[in-house]
Amino acid sequence: CYRLGQRDFGENYVQELVDKAQELPDDIRWHFIGTLQSNKCKALAAIPNIYAVQTVTSAKAATALNKALPPERTSPLNILLQVNTSGEDAKSGLPPLSSAESAAGSELVAIVQHVITACPRLRVQGLMTIGSLTESMASGERENEDFETLKRTRDILQGVLAADGESSGKWGAEGRLLLSMGMSSDFEAALRAGSDIVRVGTGIFGARHQKGQA
Repeated sequence: CYRLGQRDFGENYVQELVDKAQELPDDIRWHFIGTLQSNKCKALAAIPNIYAVQTVTSAKAATALNKALPPERTSPLNILLQVNTSGEDAKSGLPPLSSAESAAGSELVAIVQHVITACPRLRVQGLMTIGSLTESMASGERENEDFETLKRTRDILQGVLAADGESSGKWGAEGRLLLSMGMSSDFEAALRAGSDIVRVGTGIFGARHQKGQA
C-alpha cells in the first residue's frame, strides 16, 4: 500500500501504533481508530506523525490530548467525535442529533464547543461511527440507517457551528465536517452514502494476527 502511494494508515491499539510509528516511514499520517482512554492520550500525542484521533467521546479526553501534545508540534491534531448511531450498549460514542432544536443542549455540541474554545491545539475535523452488524450486512439491499443517522447528525452540527460566527474557520476541512464511516464489510455502501474516510483493514491486510497464535 505504501509503495502505491497510500499515506493514511489506522491502528486500533495505542502501543501497536507507537511501535509501528517508530519503525515505519515518517511521512505516514497515522489515524487512531480504537477505543480512546484518557490515560493513553499522552502516548498518542507523543507520536510525531499522528494525524487524527477518530474516537474522541469526552471533553476530558480532548483536554488530555490538547495538553499532551509536545511544544515542537506545529500543526493541530485532528480529532473526530465518535457517535453511537446504532444505540447499542456495547458501542462507544455520543448520542446522535435528531433536530436542530435539541442540538443546543446535547453532549456532542458541548464537546465540540469545548474543543473550539479550550483546546487550541486540536481541530474538530468531523464525525465517526461504527455501525451495527445488522445494518452492515444489509447495506447492499437498502440504505444503511447508521450512515444516514451520522449524515443527519453532521448536517445538524454543521448548521449549529455555521451559525456561530466566533467558531468560523476553527472546525472541519474546507468549511465542512468530514464523515468516517464504513469498514471492510460495508465500505462501498459507505462511499455511496457520502463517507469521506473508510476504515478498511481486514479487506486489505487480512485478519489481525492474535497474540499467541502461531
